[in-house]
Amino acid sequence: MSERHAIPLLSNVETAPQPGGLPTTIEAFHLALQAEREKVLAELRPTLEREITEHVTAQIERTVAAQVEAHRQALEASFDQRVAAGVAQKVQEILEQWRLSRHRMFGPSSESHQGELFNEVEALADQAAGTEDEHEGEPAPVQDKARPKRGHRRALPPELPRVELVIDVPEDERQCPCGTPMVRIGEDVSEQLDIVPMQIRVIRTVRPRYACPKGDQAPVQPPAPAQILPRSNFSAGFLAMMAVVKYVDGLPLARFEKVLARHQVEVPRQSMARAMIKLAQALQPLHNLARDTLLEAPVIYMDETTVQVLKEPGRSPTAKSYMWVQRGGPPGRTAVLFDYDKSRSGKVPLRLLEGWQGYLMTDGYEGYAPVARLPGVEHLACAAHARRKFVEAKRSSPNGKSARADYALDLFARLYRIEAKVKDASDAQRFEARQTHSLPILQKLRAWLDETLPLVTPRSKLGEALGYLCKVWPRLIRYTERGDLPIDNNLLEGGAIKPFVIGRKGWLFSDTPAGAHASAVLYSLLQTAKANDREPYAWLRFVLERLPLARTVDEIEALLPWNTHDQDLAMNLAASE
Repeated sequence: MSERHAIPLLSNVETAPQPGGLPTTIEAFHLALQAEREKVLAELRPTLEREITEHVTAQIERTVAAQVEAHRQALEASFDQRVAAGVAQKVQEILEQWRLSRHRMFGPSSESHQGELFNEVEALADQAAGTEDEHEGEPAPVQDKARPKRGHRRALPPELPRVELVIDVPEDERQCPCGTPMVRIGEDVSEQLDIVPMQIRVIRTVRPRYACPKGDQAPVQPPAPAQILPRSNFSAGFLAMMAVVKYVDGLPLARFEKVLARHQVEVPRQSMARAMIKLAQALQPLHNLARDTLLEAPVIYMDETTVQVLKEPGRSPTAKSYMWVQRGGPPGRTAVLFDYDKSRSGKVPLRLLEGWQGYLMTDGYEGYAPVARLPGVEHLACAAHARRKFVEAKRSSPNGKSARADYALDLFARLYRIEAKVKDASDAQRFEARQTHSLPILQKLRAWLDETLPLVTPRSKLGEALGYLCKVWPRLIRYTERGDLPIDNNLLEGGAIKPFVIGRKGWLFSDTPAGAHASAVLYSLLQTAKANDREPYAWLRFVLERLPLARTVDEIEALLPWNTHDQDLAMNLAASE
């Protein structure tokens, strides 16, 4: 029998302790084992916890690393795709910009022909190939009809003065060999257009002074005539010509200075610039009255263009400032106003159109949104701007071909053909044509827009055109609501903005804000005169001679272009010669 079975199984029996400190009872033995187990566990617990922690941590690290690696690979694949797409899109943008800039520099334009200015003579000569020129060849007989047939010379204006040059047969050759004197049986008359160079003269005003020889009374003398610029040696005619040359013909004062120098007259451009500022200050009342007329308009066209002012306080000389241009007025009284401001914010149109209600025609610039939200103001969008975006998209495409852009341009062309047909119709007839013919075309354009917009990248030229059309669509179609609303802003851009931009290419900048404000006043009045079919020089000279004599608002208002008559302007010019 083993020693284990030799131990007696006793319970609840106390025995004396054995040598070596071993327990003598089962209960004591159990307590000793428990204590020993806790001691061993206490010794092993840090090791076990460390091993478990290391094992779990390693497992977590492997799992996380696998997930991170999978996520990294997915991100890299996605990033590579986005980078490839972004690079492709950027390359497309660069190519589109390059094609568009190349076309602007070298290609023809349907909206302007400035690229042909240096080749104007050759270009126009090529157009006239195969037909007789109006001012070349043998002199043609005088024609009574104002509109000659194609290929024949146009009759010269009958209102121009005529200087008659008679080339007669010598008297000794008017004798027939038979001895009978010849008699006059007719004549041939031809006319040629002639130009007399600029006539520059000095008006010398003499005011005699009279006094009593006895010295009993003070001398008497007639008062000096009223002048638009007192104590200036520039007459009304000189000031009118200087303003028209710069603000209508686009000739900078520096070049006008050279023109005068060719006629042996030295007038510094600084003196002319100061005179222009003073002249604008004197004409400010007319500008104010023109604004009152503008705000009576049911429809106002508005746009803005940049202008550089070198000495604007607190701003860099290269900073952009703006000319805000408006056109409108009641029938027969069209006002075109320029206003200078250094800002392009929406506060400017709010100030300029304060209190006005009606239809406002602009492009898609968001700066007009504040004034469009005013009560009684309805906002229209220019169709020409929307169409121009598709023209750029077509020009920037490879080989200048784009089926999608061509489709939009074709629909715009159909809309404009309808407008051309009803140009001289009544408002009621124009409204009917728009409802009957224009609306179906607009519906087709909208359906095509909704279908195409999701398929084109927004940053491409075609995407920009589609996005712009979508943004302005609610305002673009509003012209069909009435017959008197315009389809675009071209009346303002072509009639007022374009002459300003052409002039700006010559004079480049304004020196001070005062000069910019003066330019705004003079541009306003001269463009208003043109819009009302008044010859700018004749009208401005008429005004400058009579404005110093005006004492009431009614007398000043009588000088506005729509209150003057061509006959009065012509008689005033004749009296000055």
